[in-house]
Amino acid sequence: MGIRRKGRELALQALYQMEITGDTSAEVLESFLSHFEGNGKAKDFARRLISGVATNKEEIDRIIDRSAENWKLNRMAKVDLMILRMATYELLFCPDIPMNVSLDEAIEIGKRYGSADSPTFINGVLDQVALASGMK
Repeated sequence: MGIRRKGRELALQALYQMEITGDTSAEVLESFLSHFEGNGKAKDFARRLISGVATNKEEIDRIIDRSAENWKLNRMAKVDLMILRMATYELLFCPDIPMNVSLDEAIEIGKRYGSADSPTFINGVLDQVALASGMK
């Protein structure tokens, strides 16, 4: 598994924990990351994603909400929502990551951690995010 894939998976798990518990403190994040073996670069990438999502959450959620026809954020599966937040952050705020990489990674992580419908749902919403952001 690549460094960034591992970082994305760690970020997904940490964001999920933070969403469920409501505790977004740096101490909780560092405690979470300390329980996982792994490359320091993967953990650094996870921190970048988590921090970026947390800092830009309102804007990210607004974009996802507009892009997900007939879906409200509070009705989405939490895992899918966390994947969408990470990928939307990458699309909007990480010019060093190619759009296709962000999309492909989100879909693959959805296959691993989401439901059978997650990859299609994630792909559809992120396609609309990219269109709305002028990336496609």
